[in-house]
Amino acid sequence: MRIALHALPWIVAIGAYFALAEQLPLLSAIAIAALFALSLDLLVGYAGFVTLGHAAFFGLGAYVAGILGQQGWGEPISGLLIAAAVAALLGLVTAPLVLRAGELAGLMVTLGLGLMLYEAANKAAFLTGGADGLQGVEIWPVFGLWRFDLWGRTAYLYSLAVLFLLFLLAQLLVRSPFGLSLRAIRENPKRAAAIGIPVKRRLAAAYVIAAGYAGVAGALLAQTTQFASLDALSFQRSAEGLLMLVLGGLGTLHGALIGAAAFTVAHHALSEASPQFWQFWLGIALVALALLGRGGLMGALRRLVRR
Repeated sequence: MRIALHALPWIVAIGAYFALAEQLPLLSAIAIAALFALSLDLLVGYAGFVTLGHAAFFGLGAYVAGILGQQGWGEPISGLLIAAAVAALLGLVTAPLVLRAGELAGLMVTLGLGLMLYEAANKAAFLTGGADGLQGVEIWPVFGLWRFDLWGRTAYLYSLAVLFLLFLLAQLLVRSPFGLSLRAIRENPKRAAAIGIPVKRRLAAAYVIAAGYAGVAGALLAQTTQFASLDALSFQRSAEGLLMLVLGGLGTLHGALIGAAAFTVAHHALSEASPQFWQFWLGIALVALALLGRGGLMGALRRLVRR
């Protein structure tokens, strides 16, 4: 039963490729959003470190992959790896600043870093395209075989495969001694330090890993859409990632997948039904979910299975 529940999201995702052939661009967006939410879950859900500027890494990954494609290097796999490395490097450089500031001040530092990177990308129009976005991105076929098409078939399967591999890696991380130490830090940092866990080094490592994951998600967006814009660096992107995580359930990994799917589908459906007031209806849904119980959709699903 447990194995079936863990496999269910992937079975649904593969089935959606055949059942929803006309909605593949939307499904690709869901897979990318799920990877972004997964990166946040490693940091917020397991390490207990909240950030308001996580879109900085997402946007950086998008621009790195996009600029590579624009400048003549459109190989997708190496583009993902380079984007992940650059985003992780930014995480490594900024981690001491964020962790040194403390919880509330660190929250403001992450927000400030995100806003600074957004404005830097806006001003560097010669490199990023500024408000018009990055044009002329060309991505080569995956492994030289599968070309990105207008219907989004390759884009979806490519995004889903990357999400699946990084999800498996995330599962290994959270089940390892490293992941257990992050949970201990989340529950009680002082007690974790007292039993010998290097709290700041563990948090810095989680911050860097989450940054790398977000960079891959941003690179996927740039590669599958062959476009990158300031929206990838916006505060709204960070806020939506946190909403997906809360909606699905913190600290579960699968909750990140469910929350991303639910939020993206709700966003798409409500914005079509009520373009001006879709956020109002989404807000009502979030309040109702909070009143129903803890754990988000994943918590509700677990309670349903137990009953």
